[in-house]
Parts: sequence; C-alpha cells; structure tokens
Amino acid sequence: MRYRDTIDWILKHFLKNPARLGDFTRNNLRVAIYQIFFMRVPDWAVVNESVEIEKGKSANTFAARKASLVNAVLRNALRQKEIFSPPLKLDDPVEAMAINTSHPKWLIQRWIERFGMDDALLFVLANNKVQPFSIRTNTLRTGRDELLDVMRENSIAGEPTLYSPDGITLKEMLSYADLNCIHGLFAVQDEASQLITYLLDPKPGERILDACAAPGGKTSHVAQRMHDTGEIIAVEKDPKRICKLEENLDLLGIRSVAIINADVTDLKFTDMGTFDKILVDAPCSSLGVIRKNPDIKYKNTYTDLLNNSIKQLALLKAASRFLAEKGKLVYSVCSTEPEEGELVVREFLKTETDFRIIEEVQNDFLLPFMDKGMFRTYPYKYNMDGFFGVALCKNR
Repeated sequence: MRYRDTIDWILKHFLKNPARLGDFTRNNLRVAIYQIFFMRVPDWAVVNESVEIEKGKSANTFAARKASLVNAVLRNALRQKEIFSPPLKLDDPVEAMAINTSHPKWLIQRWIERFGMDDALLFVLANNKVQPFSIRTNTLRTGRDELLDVMRENSIAGEPTLYSPDGITLKEMLSYADLNCIHGLFAVQDEASQLITYLLDPKPGERILDACAAPGGKTSHVAQRMHDTGEIIAVEKDPKRICKLEENLDLLGIRSVAIINADVTDLKFTDMGTFDKILVDAPCSSLGVIRKNPDIKYKNTYTDLLNNSIKQLALLKAASRFLAEKGKLVYSVCSTEPEEGELVVREFLKTETDFRIIEEVQNDFLLPFMDKGMFRTYPYKYNMDGFFGVALCKNR
C-alpha cells in the first residue's frame, strides 16, 4: 500500500489496461511486482507463486488464461528489471517525486509550494516509513518509570518519548498480544496525540466536554490528567464506535466519563450546561497519519479538504456554545493541511468575535511546536504524527 502508485506505474508498461484485469489478478500482480522490485524474494519464486495463486482462484479456462498472462507479465518485468528498479528516472521532478514515493501529484505540488523541494521530499519519504510504536502510560495505575521496569522484566524494549511526559516508544514493532503482560497499564497513542491533551491542560475536578470522543485515546488521557475525578462528557455520534470507546475506558479503569451517543451540533445548551474545558478533536482527512494508514494518501482530494473544513467549522461553533466564561477550548485535527487547521480557526474567529487564541503555553515541552498559539507537528520533523491544535478562550 505504501508504494501502490509506484507499482501501478511499473505495471502499466507491461499491460495495456491494468484496470480491466479485475481486482484479484491486479492485486496478485501488485504483490508480485512489489516482491520483485522492493524485496529479496528469488525471481523464480515470485513467478511460480503468483501463477499458482492465479490458478487456484478458479479451476476454469478463464482463470488459466489469467495465469498465463500473469506469467508473461512477470517474466517481461524481470527481463527489464534494471530499467524499472526504483528510484525511477523521470524528466519532471514533481512527477518523479510523486511516482517514486507513491503520493498524489496534487499533494506533492502543494507541499513543494509550502515547504520547498527539499523539505517536501523529506516529508514524503517520512510518510513511507513505519512509524514508531508509541504507547501512553496509564498514570492512574502506574508511573512511566515503573512501567518501563515491568517492560524490561518482560523483555520489551522501550524508552521515554522526547516530549510527552507519559509516553513510551517501543524499540520494535509488537502486536497488541505481545504486550499482554502490561494490559491495562497503557494505551496505544502517538506522541503528537498525547501532546494535544497537554494543550488542553485539564485539571482534577473540572467539567470537560469531549465533542468527538471515539475511540477514546484523548478522552482517557484527559481522565488520567484529572486523576479520574470531576466529570467528562464524551460525545460520539457513531454508535458503532461507542463500543470501542467503552472498551478502552474500561480497560484503563476509568470511571469519570459519561458517554452520549449524539452529534454535538444537535445538543442543546439547556441540556448540557457549561464546561471548564472543551476538546474538539474533529474528523478530518487524516493526512497526518499516512505512516499508520498508507491508503489515506490515495483517498483524499483538495475538494475533500474544503468539504471537511465546512463540517469542522460547524463542529467548532457548536461546541463553543458550551464553554464557560473562563474556560478553554482546544480544536485539533490529525491533518497537516491548513484548510483543516489554521483556516478553520481563522473563519471561526471572524464570526465568533468574543473568542481569541491563547498564545501562552502552560507546559514548556510544547514550545517547539507552537507558533503564535498554533500547535503543529510533522512526521519528517519530529518523527511523530502530523497534528494541528489551537487553544481558544473568551475575551475578557
């Protein structure tokens, strides 16, 4: 998936119309081309395995013809392996970056305009790396140093995250089952996501609204920072995601969260009252977490960013109605794009003139990511997810 467009670019030189093959055969060839050009699988093994996979799909004449086609395509690709081995040489530098890193050209062009050619290249290369596996200590049950001790006792290598006081970066990729010995003592959460809670800066005993709560990473972190006291109202409009939210809270032993299945734009002030802190972690393009979900870069268009911003602005306006006079509201997205970050905030402040950006930072470890009250992280700069965040309050 990380190199789907690169693979398809290679394949189109050996097929007149790859899209007409059908998903099964096309994906069979994609896997084979990946093995040939990105792995060390013996050439003969790639061809034999791919042909047998194609034959095994169905014992009919049509499948047999497809197997012959797969055989012919792969043998032709092997004969020209040296010509098509990445990095591919293309005259257009933007197209070359797009094809070699398997990113849409529209994203490459805008990142070059925003960051320059060198940083744009670092950005897309970082997106194609497997991200560090970060977890967050469940401070309701243990401390980070104590958790690291337990991990060492169980031969799980990890080290403290550079910025988040609660984070641990594992030194190797493990499955959730591999961490069975510390279940309930941690939550899987990227360091950038953890820092958003520190931007909110929740305090014990406060009343807090999490406007888009599932699957509960930030909800549970807020509860931890509050020592599981006070009241957290977690709003989630998708009933299917509520089960995961409940499961995550229960695993961590959190009891201060009340869950409401609703869209925050439909909630009434008379039913909700006011809150000391509000978190609006809005649905977005998720372009900041491409390392975790490579398919995201193929799913979004510029129009999607604009459509998302309309919904995000509506969420932000709806949630802001519930903020107490001396409260704080944090808006965040796991997106690297200003249409979903800075521009949403700018539009919000145009109409909601009684709000302002809080430029002061309560935690010094957030300073490297702050610019005039705006929080930004990028995978290529900090080796963490791409996040945007801003803290707002009422003028007074």
